[in-house]
Amino acid sequence: MRKHREQMGAALIELALIIPLMLLLSLIVIEFGRALYEYNTVTKSVRDAVRYLSAQTPNTLCGNAQNLVVYGSTVAGSTPLAPGLKTNAVSCSWQAVGASPLINTVTVTVTGYRFQSMVNGVFGTPLTNGGITFGAISATMRTQT
Repeated sequence: MRKHREQMGAALIELALIIPLMLLLSLIVIEFGRALYEYNTVTKSVRDAVRYLSAQTPNTLCGNAQNLVVYGSTVAGSTPLAPGLKTNAVSCSWQAVGASPLINTVTVTVTGYRFQSMVNGVFGTPLTNGGITFGAISATMRTQT
């Protein structure tokens, strides 16, 4: 019976010691999931824009494609699909390669997109230093003409 009394409260102390670690791990997993979600959102919108431009006359409608990447529509909206995404980060380029046959392609690229973390740090430990800057996100497709 004496040994049982010496153990009272040990579980509570162990819980108090492990909760900060579990909270930190949970926040890291949540932020990583958010970053992946935003990256996939931007990637899918870039693919949509390059698909849109592949059916258009070359060297036209880049502004519509920029709006398609940022707002999900060819007209400018007020809320971007991904927080912090701006039309000036989106570029369009057309290339003609080869001679016989001539292959025309269009590329849409997003550069400098920065994921903003909800939490800068937990218990004095920085998670993402305020965010993650993704590399260039681009897609290329053959044009119809």
